[in-house]
Amino acid sequence: MTPQAFFEQLWQNYIEITPQAEQIRQLFAATDGEVINDHVAFRTFANTPLQLDNLVPLILEMGYEVQGDYEFKAKKLRAKSFIHLDHTVPKIFISELLTDQLSEQAQQIIAKYTAEITEQPMDQSVFCSGRHWSTPAWEDYQTVMAESEYGAWLLAIGIRVNHFTVSINHLNSTNCIREVLQRVKDAGFAVNTVGGEVKGTPESLLEQGSSMADRMAFTFADGQEHEIATCFYEFALRHADNEGVVYQGFIEANADKIFESTNIAA
Repeated sequence: MTPQAFFEQLWQNYIEITPQAEQIRQLFAATDGEVINDHVAFRTFANTPLQLDNLVPLILEMGYEVQGDYEFKAKKLRAKSFIHLDHTVPKIFISELLTDQLSEQAQQIIAKYTAEITEQPMDQSVFCSGRHWSTPAWEDYQTVMAESEYGAWLLAIGIRVNHFTVSINHLNSTNCIREVLQRVKDAGFAVNTVGGEVKGTPESLLEQGSSMADRMAFTFADGQEHEIATCFYEFALRHADNEGVVYQGFIEANADKIFESTNIAA
């Protein structure tokens, strides 16, 4: 699959449960024309057929190379970022929940569902494939949520793009992330305030912000219906270093706060 076809498929899959993304994109398209995507992100479970290391070859097949490795100890995650040989192609960030670091109870719940994953050859369509396990029970979802919001989100949503990212560097109307976030708020969307609305600084070469995730009604296996978080839209402003080279990587401290965009309680 070409990167262009990949991202087109992802976008359609994304806006099905994240209608705010298309509305926000149109907000900026009205003043800036084409809205360029900086990167997308995915979540998955470690120690399963869908673990991070099994997804890496699918990304490399599209002309990417591994860019960086990351660890989020408090959230019990590891991650990799990927950059395409053609730097106009969006970057990719994939993280996985290190389930063996959770409590025995949470591990057993997650294992009950992930045991249903069928091990089979995969292609890039797996990134739009959703749940590979049964609909979780509300009690199971709540128990995992108490330890890992990330894990509960993944149990309900499955494998699909977690967010797209507006590249502020490619906007004509502004190069200020605070102005971007203000426009989003003025349009009626909530933004992630964990650690401040803007994560990072010009000195760190990367500033990021995001909307809070959309929500949808979800019917759990026991028939209970509750509102859950789906996906969000991010905004990134990359700065040049002393040699004039624009930073292309990711910063763990920023990403740690961006993860909170799917936390309803945040």
